[in-house]
Amino acid sequence: MDDFKQLTVDSIRAGLRAKRFSARELAREALRVAEAENRASGVYLSFTPERALAAADRVDAELAAGAEIGPLAGVPLAVKDVIMTRGEKTTCASRALEQFVAPYDATAVERVERAGAVIVGKTNCDEFAMGSSNENSAFFPVRNPAAPDRVPGGSSGGSAAAVAGGYAPISLGSDTGGSIRQPASFCGAVGIMPTYGRVSRYGLVAFASSLDHIGPFSRTVKDSALLLGSIAGPDPLDSTAASAPVPDYAGELSAQVRGLKIGIPKEYYGEGLEHAVGTKVRAGVDLLRGLGCEPVEISLPHTRYAIASYYLICTAEASSNLARYDGVRYSRRSEGSGTLREMYRNSRAEGFGPEVTRRIILGTYVLSSGYYDAYYRKAQEVRALIARDFAEAFETVDAIITPVSPFPAFKLGEKTSDPLQMYLSDIYTITGSLAGIAGMSVPCGTTPEGLPIGMQILTNHFQEQTMLNLGHAFEQAGGFEG
Repeated sequence: MDDFKQLTVDSIRAGLRAKRFSARELAREALRVAEAENRASGVYLSFTPERALAAADRVDAELAAGAEIGPLAGVPLAVKDVIMTRGEKTTCASRALEQFVAPYDATAVERVERAGAVIVGKTNCDEFAMGSSNENSAFFPVRNPAAPDRVPGGSSGGSAAAVAGGYAPISLGSDTGGSIRQPASFCGAVGIMPTYGRVSRYGLVAFASSLDHIGPFSRTVKDSALLLGSIAGPDPLDSTAASAPVPDYAGELSAQVRGLKIGIPKEYYGEGLEHAVGTKVRAGVDLLRGLGCEPVEISLPHTRYAIASYYLICTAEASSNLARYDGVRYSRRSEGSGTLREMYRNSRAEGFGPEVTRRIILGTYVLSSGYYDAYYRKAQEVRALIARDFAEAFETVDAIITPVSPFPAFKLGEKTSDPLQMYLSDIYTITGSLAGIAGMSVPCGTTPEGLPIGMQILTNHFQEQTMLNLGHAFEQAGGFEG
């Protein structure tokens, strides 16, 4: 068999057609590699061998019958453990849901399997997707494949590390304020946050409902285009899923980007940006200029208020969404409580970790009587101003290029005692989340210590094709190597 850790979607499809391996053989190899290295990597919380082999056998039967196979046929895929998978555990990396078995599939899961993907396991993450380092998992941290003493980023650290470490060619994650793009940057993978509403959220365990997205990780832009095309589109089970038509992202992928105007926001290249990161991102802009793009300096003036706005809105929504985990139906129930009130209190205290607890408390406070207008309503007004900044910018530019994070992956334990410093790692990603636009991280080289750096490409609502074309052109021109 070809080197499993180097396989892409295209090479898998070619290998299956040439009979160099079967889908079952590939699934077994994916499970073997991931299980053998999981103690050291911490990437997976659980494996799904029966489901994987059954899906692989369906692909092999289709190939044997000469039938047309799906765009992801036989491709091993990892799924972040906040996305429902029927009959399998969906723990959200929390003690509160440690034994919860999902009763249905998320729409995204149903669609990737319909496209032929083979789900091999559920990936580790920050508890309930709340975090920027994957250290908030209730079970164990994920280690960055590029530097095992460093974090993979969060909250989708397991999904990013699965791809970057070679345990799965593609994976699904979720992004609320940077939880796909930041770990993609830290690990050296491609990661996409689609436009809000482009991908159904049905079956995604809610953190902040107005900000949550499901999106792909991959090693190449084309593979992300194939995965995004498989999961995007309207869904009657999710009223926020947009009815906008879905392009053939992979089929329309082009390395021709000459004439595109790319905005360079001055607020993203100033104080706080580490020199090594800024140097690589600016070199990426220069490469795009060489491909015929026209850099244009722009301003996104309300960026300075984004952190405050985001952490008021997302914690308020988290407080509301996590109220359901009270020990009554499907979450952890504390034993030995004498009264209903004690059972509520003890179940939540035992089930939730410190970061989740912190966000629930903050969110409950900002929604409380007397503080709603001063905090939550004001944060929503700021959100509208940030969205307006982007709308005005996209009147003159086709895309915006920024760093993903001010710094590369930091060491495990380095920021856990300072939540504010941890929150600042998302300073360049939360603005796109608040505006609901599309964004992706593509590798743009490494620091002198060999740590991956990501470049962020932001485009207007439902303009993922432009974003993908820019990323693909950058990749084809050698930009990933920096």
